[in-house]
Amino acid sequence: MKATVLDSYAVISYLQQQEGYETVAKIFEECIAKDREVFLCIVNWGEVIYQALRRGGENRARLAEDTMRALPIHLVEANKDLTSQAARFKATNRMSYADCFAAALAAKKKCELVTGDREFKQVEKVIKVRWI
Repeated sequence: MKATVLDSYAVISYLQQQEGYETVAKIFEECIAKDREVFLCIVNWGEVIYQALRRGGENRARLAEDTMRALPIHLVEANKDLTSQAARFKATNRMSYADCFAAALAAKKKCELVTGDREFKQVEKVIKVRWI
């Protein structure tokens, strides 16, 4: 079974039907067909909520939370190993700390990371990035 890590960019793209959302929707369809697993770090989940709060307040944030809860996403907690890897990515790249958690999760799971955030260009030699 294939595995994929999403960063907040990919989730927000899907929720707001922005550029690239069709790719993310297809990934979710593959999850339902049991051909793929999708992972999202809890730090990136929080980033989606924070963006929804900033853009539309509490109602939009609740809608984002409810929608994510209904999606076939496995939430992954930020344990010591994942946090240590994220810290290493942060120390050696000019990326947001939250993005470093997505990269660390993709490295840990040895799978692709789906994003449209150009910050991830810096880690393409370490992890596979699928651009939307």
